[in-house]
Amino acid sequence: MRDSEKTIGNLVDKQKVAFLGSVDREGFPNIKAMLQPRNREGIRIFYFSTNTSSMRVAQFRENNRASIYFCDRRFFRGVMLKGTVEVLTDPASKEMIWEPGDTMYYKEGVTDPDYCVLKFTAFSGRYYCGFKSEDFSVGEI
Repeated sequence: MRDSEKTIGNLVDKQKVAFLGSVDREGFPNIKAMLQPRNREGIRIFYFSTNTSSMRVAQFRENNRASIYFCDRRFFRGVMLKGTVEVLTDPASKEMIWEPGDTMYYKEGVTDPDYCVLKFTAFSGRYYCGFKSEDFSVGEI
């Protein structure tokens, strides 16, 4: 891969859905389709909105290991990122990714106690394209 950050960043930005993986109490992976990240910093940090009361938030509070998968079905390529998730409830984080239409999900607005931010921080990944897979360290990019 010539320019890893650009190649993977473009793939991520074109997807409407991300698949977020968590680990349940029995140690099994749980995968959930999420709306695309609200914000990202390179391919290392991704921010998602979700409900504080959700099962996923409870799982991340117990075990912060996570993965995200982005898939371009048209060209059959994808990237899986491994990392950790922090559950953020501070006002600055919530305001950073808030969008006007979010009141449909969070009736009390940006201060709704059932609204929080998932901050995913990647440390490694695997990119698939053209019948080849390539492992990479996010810190190297």
